[in-house]
Amino acid sequence: MSDRGTNNHSEVTDFILVGFRVRSELHILLFLIFLFVYAMILLGNVGMMTIIMTDPRLNTPMYFFLGNLSFIDLFYSSVIAPKAMINFWSESKSISFAGCVTQLFLFALFIVAEGFLLAAMAYDRFIAICNPLLYSVQMTAHLCTQLVAGSYICGCLSSILLTSVTFTLSFCASRAIDHFYCDYRPLQRISCSDIYFLKVVSFFLCSIIILPTIIVIIVSYMYIVSTVLKIRSSEGRKKAFSTCSSHLGVVSVLYGAVIFMYFIPDRFPELSKVASLCYTLVTPMLNPLIYSLRNKDVKEALRKILGKKILLFNSILTVT
Repeated sequence: MSDRGTNNHSEVTDFILVGFRVRSELHILLFLIFLFVYAMILLGNVGMMTIIMTDPRLNTPMYFFLGNLSFIDLFYSSVIAPKAMINFWSESKSISFAGCVTQLFLFALFIVAEGFLLAAMAYDRFIAICNPLLYSVQMTAHLCTQLVAGSYICGCLSSILLTSVTFTLSFCASRAIDHFYCDYRPLQRISCSDIYFLKVVSFFLCSIIILPTIIVIIVSYMYIVSTVLKIRSSEGRKKAFSTCSSHLGVVSVLYGAVIFMYFIPDRFPELSKVASLCYTLVTPMLNPLIYSLRNKDVKEALRKILGKKILLFNSILTVT
């Protein structure tokens, strides 16, 4: 039995990404939607990182975390979107075995890192609002670096475990993955191996990733709300809530989509694809908009950069 599984596993050189089960005429529309969303992701997240790196006023822990959030959003959406757009025009819709492994590994790494990073950002807001006098003492550059590095390390370790367990399965049932990217749930559907161990590993990873990060976020915001309600001035309460509302919006969209997806039974793959869209493309597109529209410092830094560009452009025109 072991030899048979090994043979079946070694025979698989590529997979077919089925994608969305729609009429072929709609593929052009889907391609244009994906292209627009991905262009917005590139523009928004590269712009956010540029603003944070070039403006000295944004050299604070909150913006250090926000810059890393933009990097993660940019990277994991780039793992998914380009291949999905290519497949809208491709007849074969194939992805190599190595490409599938790489896609799952990188996506799992960055989505897990984002979860831990959002928890770190919640802790940062908790210190800033509940202990403002100790903020600069507690949220040191060293601690911020450790929190971000820890997020990436946790993402890497969990991704190595999930990817290695997933691709030790035998895929003799089919090569067609009923999804628009390589994810472990559609992969386990086409496996002819016993998937009990994979289910145990995935449940274990969800338990040690989703549960602790949600607890940190909820407890942080319980203390934040309690502290803000004690502020006497309405202006002070409004300012305190405005610094947290952007982060809370991002957390709600990401965790809402992830939890919804993993509670959907496997017999509803199309719903799973829609939920996946929320955190693979919609969330990375919305994050820069949410943070820039709700943040005076970011808007001011953007105006400053645009002002310099316009001034430079006008001086060039004047010289010519």
